[in-house]
Amino acid sequence: MKLPQLKIGHMAPKYPIIQGGMGVGISLSRLASSVAVAGGIGIISGTGITVEELRSHIRSARELSGGNGYIGVNVLFAMNDFSEKMKAALEEKVDFIISGAGISRDMYAWGKEAGIPVLSIVSTAKLARLSQRLGASAIVVEGFEAGGHLGTDRPMLEILPEVVEAVTIPVIAAGGIMTGADLAKAFSLGASGVQMGTRFVASEECDAPLAFKQKYVEAAEEDLVLVKTTVGLQGRAIRNTFTDLIENDGKYKIDKCLDCLKNCSYRFCTLDSLFRSLKGDVEKGLVFAGARVGEIKEILPVKKIIERIVDEYTVAVSPSL
Repeated sequence: MKLPQLKIGHMAPKYPIIQGGMGVGISLSRLASSVAVAGGIGIISGTGITVEELRSHIRSARELSGGNGYIGVNVLFAMNDFSEKMKAALEEKVDFIISGAGISRDMYAWGKEAGIPVLSIVSTAKLARLSQRLGASAIVVEGFEAGGHLGTDRPMLEILPEVVEAVTIPVIAAGGIMTGADLAKAFSLGASGVQMGTRFVASEECDAPLAFKQKYVEAAEEDLVLVKTTVGLQGRAIRNTFTDLIENDGKYKIDKCLDCLKNCSYRFCTLDSLFRSLKGDVEKGLVFAGARVGEIKEILPVKKIIERIVDEYTVAVSPSL
């Protein structure tokens, strides 16, 4: 059975699957372009790269995809360079902007002026209504099962129907989406599409180093831990030497503060810990992952991952014989 058609502004992808924006350096031009070519929607994460690097990855993704599919940028409101990066992405004429860790009236106004959809990541119906009122083109509902920073302790499938009822714009389900059966469940609750991050990390085209991807393949459910980062939110990560060091309000001193956050606890540097993972040090770096990372057993091409999800969806919605 054919998957539902997702439409957001000018976008109408072959598959209603958005690849999550993962920083630092996890989802850049290679992963985003591969997802776009395979029929989904790709996202470049703007976290931890300069404005010029962001521009370069947007142009590279466009070149790698041959102009096929849709590619957007994720920029976090909590970062000090939020406005500069959002404006740069708009100037590069990306297909859409997606933002989390806060909202502002300006970002929707900028998107409207440029004719580019702006999507908001939220975890409550209240924030979803506010986002729509301010001008969001679609809502991404992220539940507790997600990897990285979490905005709620409630499961996605519990929040999803509340948000669907609260707004009239497309709603994207995120957090704990791993299989085609998960897509079927989300669609049955009113979602127009899904966002998947963790599953695409363990892909051949993911921009993360092999050591990072291998950490996903080797992880089990008991290896996951919640850590409170300097952003002020809890985040789900794979336990390692670094998470043990910062447990129970522990501190990890760095040589230089980059002053990247609007508000920071300064217990350690979240950005620095993500950079260490990006360089391959997955023991003393932060390795964010979703709650169901333990289900990933192999690293596959993006095209194969999407094809498998589509096949699983077909089986899930087909009448029993």
